[in-house]
Amino acid sequence: MSQVSPPGPDHPGPDNVVQLRVHGVSGAGPKQVLERPDVRQVAGDRRAGFHRPAPETIGSDGTVLEAYRWNDLPSGTIARTLSLVILLPFMLANLAVWMRPAGRRTGPGVTVLCRLLALNLTLLYVLSVAGVALDLLAWRCLGAGRCSAWGGWADGLDGWSVGQRLAVLALVPVAAVVFLRLLGSRRRRPTGATPWAVEPLVVRLRAIHIAAALGTLDLVLLAARGAGGRTLTTTVLLALTVAVLLCCVGLLGAPGLLDRAATAPAADRSTQAVRAVAYGVSAATLAALVLDRRGWPQSAGLPRYAEIVAWTHLSQMTLLVVLGGMVLWQNGRRERRSALPRGLGAVVIAAIAVGLAGAFSAELAYRSAELLHQRNDTSGLPLAYRWTILAIFVHIAAGTVVCGAIVLFSRPRRRRAATAIAARDFPTAPPEAAHQVQRVAKAIARARFTEWLGPLSVAFAALAVIGLIAGVLGLTRLDPDQLAPRLFGMPARYVGVVLAAGSYLIAGILFSLLLSGLFAYRTTWFRRYVGVLWDLGTFWPRAAHPFAPPSYADRAVPELAARITQLTERHAGVLLSGHSHGSVLLAVAVLRLPPRVRRRVALLTYASPLDRLYARLFPAYLGTDVLRQVGERVGWRWLNLWRDTDPIGGWIFAAHRPGDAPPDPADPAAGVDQRLRDPADVVPAPGEDRPPPLRGHRTVESDPEYTAAVRELVGRLRDAQPR
Repeated sequence: MSQVSPPGPDHPGPDNVVQLRVHGVSGAGPKQVLERPDVRQVAGDRRAGFHRPAPETIGSDGTVLEAYRWNDLPSGTIARTLSLVILLPFMLANLAVWMRPAGRRTGPGVTVLCRLLALNLTLLYVLSVAGVALDLLAWRCLGAGRCSAWGGWADGLDGWSVGQRLAVLALVPVAAVVFLRLLGSRRRRPTGATPWAVEPLVVRLRAIHIAAALGTLDLVLLAARGAGGRTLTTTVLLALTVAVLLCCVGLLGAPGLLDRAATAPAADRSTQAVRAVAYGVSAATLAALVLDRRGWPQSAGLPRYAEIVAWTHLSQMTLLVVLGGMVLWQNGRRERRSALPRGLGAVVIAAIAVGLAGAFSAELAYRSAELLHQRNDTSGLPLAYRWTILAIFVHIAAGTVVCGAIVLFSRPRRRRAATAIAARDFPTAPPEAAHQVQRVAKAIARARFTEWLGPLSVAFAALAVIGLIAGVLGLTRLDPDQLAPRLFGMPARYVGVVLAAGSYLIAGILFSLLLSGLFAYRTTWFRRYVGVLWDLGTFWPRAAHPFAPPSYADRAVPELAARITQLTERHAGVLLSGHSHGSVLLAVAVLRLPPRVRRRVALLTYASPLDRLYARLFPAYLGTDVLRQVGERVGWRWLNLWRDTDPIGGWIFAAHRPGDAPPDPADPAAGVDQRLRDPADVVPAPGEDRPPPLRGHRTVESDPEYTAAVRELVGRLRDAQPR
């Protein structure tokens, strides 16, 4: 590593201000962020670190450049990235708990419901794998000798008793839980990187989910065994299994039990005890099945399995409806400029998580049944899975129609607003520039579509009532093939076509997610548009589902805070410069800084989603009040640059568009936002053939407005230091 040049007129020293740049989700390298051909790493490791130009010099704006590169933290190998698609429902369930309302009235209740929904997703995962291993393989195929599609690999189990086959193949769902545990494992942290305070919570949640997963598997096995008559052993084991499941629900349902420091020792002991009991009950259940020589009842499918699946689906949809009712009942008012009532984002994201989990589990059962039996012979599936596939197809079809209607309804309003903005920006545009002005207006109209994602999400989530109806019907003995002719006079064969179409639709969604996971971290342009969704989900620590992908913020934020502290001790101050999601990392890092450090820090954000996405989706943690705290902690040495053509970033406190009412001069937040006209002009500059391009969400470091903002903040930093 090269040596730093000694301080001088052109070299950095303790009297200089460091400009620490943090990139967004576009995957830019340190050379692009620093706009220098040669850079060197001064801290961190290969996954994330701090870089400076080589050699180090003082820029024209009077700052020493440094960049923090973090874009490898959320990603990993191709195999890991693809495997994380499996964790997508868990990630969304974890994201939902951070979207709770800002008020204290609904916070604890929403947290409890989100955690119970997350637990239900784990149970559904275990049941789907158990359905393949125990119902389709151990009971239907091996019991009837119909496993020809598997090449006879399991013929050795045909001579075993039913209990022995179930006990052996029960290891498959156990292995599936271990697989989830490994996927959700935390990566190794470098020395000095401290975890967020929420990390002990992950250990407790993990113990609860593992205990509940094993308890669900035991329930399936003991319920099937009890269908042919109970013994004292199976009765005791069933009682213990139910007790384990109730304890898991109780631990999650007690508000604050798992979160408060005062109850942490009791929560640790309780969760560990429940998990230990679950281990013992599972081992005893498998042993009881192997040693039990009694006959088993005759049944087309594993006894009681379909009922357990149906009740799990119904409880899932019931929790979702209760969550929505709680948020709507207690938070009827709307947030400032928000398209969603406060906290409704939790319902929307939870509905998507539930839908994906149901789709994946039903598709696994559907495809496995086709593979193990004759093709298209899925009539033996639990009715809950068949109703789920039908509900998903109807949900997506109806959602497409409703969302399409909202898009068409919003288009005239977006175009009128965009045309007015473009006309105010270029009032003297010559006639030959009319086409370019129209292009600008169209870009602004497209960017403003982000503001309509709220109604789109609400409409799509409201259709979750279809899933609730399907959950109720799954408890009945009515097959979709029987009900459709009764209600709609539809031939039964049409229902089969719809079920097949729904299955292929789910397969297409899964395939698309796999491709998205592959390209998001291997293709820069794709990551720019899709990576923001994944980075938003994995930014938040795991507070609901322990098998969700690990949060990268638990390294990035403390690492940033520690580096900022070091730089303030060595230099005259630090100017934090964050693009897009980098501005979110910096805002959270500012909240962690001690007072002595905050006095030597200024903040420059651009293309920032802090208000447009985060404040609206996460009002309790990054709402307007929290953003004002960020401003206060840096002494309102904060400027935010934004463009109307940006579909992701935007203004934070005040738009400052031409024609807007003047801001309140007494409000320090009114001076934060600075709007950048985009493009700079609609006619070519002297000597150019084309007008300036639209910048949209791109970085602004090369713009003169950025340089001016840097100089202004550097001046404020120096003025704030004691003489």
